[in-house]
Amino acid sequence: MAGIAAVTLLPGDAGLRAGQCDTGMPTHLFTSESSLLNIALFAPGALLAVLLFRRPVTAAAGFGCLSGTIEVVQSFTDLGRSCSVTDLVANVTGAALGSLAGALWLYRQRQPLRRPMRDVVWGVSVAAVSAVAVAAVFHYRIDSVDVVAMDDQKRDIVNTAEQADEWITEAAKGIYGSDTQVSGTAVETVDGRVMITAETSRGSISGLWPEKDLVKAWSSNTRGDEGSFGEEQVADAADTFARKWFPDNVAESKQQIRSIGDGATRAYIVNYRRYADDVMMPMRLDITITTTGRVIGFTARSIDDPNLPPVVVSEGEARKLAEKQTGLSSDSTLLLAQLVEGRWRPVWLVGSGDEDVVIDAATGEVVADAGHSPPPAG
Repeated sequence: MAGIAAVTLLPGDAGLRAGQCDTGMPTHLFTSESSLLNIALFAPGALLAVLLFRRPVTAAAGFGCLSGTIEVVQSFTDLGRSCSVTDLVANVTGAALGSLAGALWLYRQRQPLRRPMRDVVWGVSVAAVSAVAVAAVFHYRIDSVDVVAMDDQKRDIVNTAEQADEWITEAAKGIYGSDTQVSGTAVETVDGRVMITAETSRGSISGLWPEKDLVKAWSSNTRGDEGSFGEEQVADAADTFARKWFPDNVAESKQQIRSIGDGATRAYIVNYRRYADDVMMPMRLDITITTTGRVIGFTARSIDDPNLPPVVVSEGEARKLAEKQTGLSSDSTLLLAQLVEGRWRPVWLVGSGDEDVVIDAATGEVVADAGHSPPPAG
């Protein structure tokens, strides 16, 4: 008893606060070093109690009650001791094993148990009352903390972060060159998704994790190269790059090219867009590439083509609706898939002066707030 008190109630340095108890149950409950020590701690006392009183059930119940009392005391005091359901289970297991060993010893020594029926009644009663009392205290007065789940979560976060770093580093070296050095990574949440960004010796690169979707990259060297590539060669170079890194975006999409800048150092922006029934799908891929075929940067949005209702509003009807809405003549129109109140819809984006009017192409209704982004180049 003195040994148990010394081991369990002397001040320590546990991580839980007063009024908390660890209720997590690890998979290695009976094989961990801590559990084995707790089993060994309570077994000798129960064994000696059985040899002394010859009442194994009562001895096991008594030491189980003692264990519950100790865990409650650890929880409510500032001893720096950690209340743990795992310890309680291990302690009770040790008490049961010690009592069983004592009963077997008495049997081998041909020493009869003392009033066995009364022993069973008393032992079961003590165990039941102790279990109810401890459960009530835990339920009403102690805050449960699942340390096992917290540790697993921390371990998952660390593993995920390491995997994300490896992936974005591999992508950076694949795009910028194998000798690219990553100086650091940062993680942020964008629209509920995790985006990881790596800063490298040759530029930045970002992607969504764990989807492994690259989102954007921009080289630190944005000056155009004095190369000899024309539009056709640039298109081929961009297509090779896009099919390697964005095969799903390129599939069944249309490519458009426009030049930026003048002279030998000009560059090109190569756009990839996919259409279904003349409706531009939400997938986006824009690659900026020089006249030597070097990719300066890209922006991408990888989204599966949504199922849309059929378009019933023509371009002319959309223009009339927009002109009625603004009182101005329309300048441009674009038919695209757009999220409207959380659902993908085909919409006409009609430019009228300085104002864009969004019209549902399936119903003809003017969309008050479609949450749309500016129409993409090309």
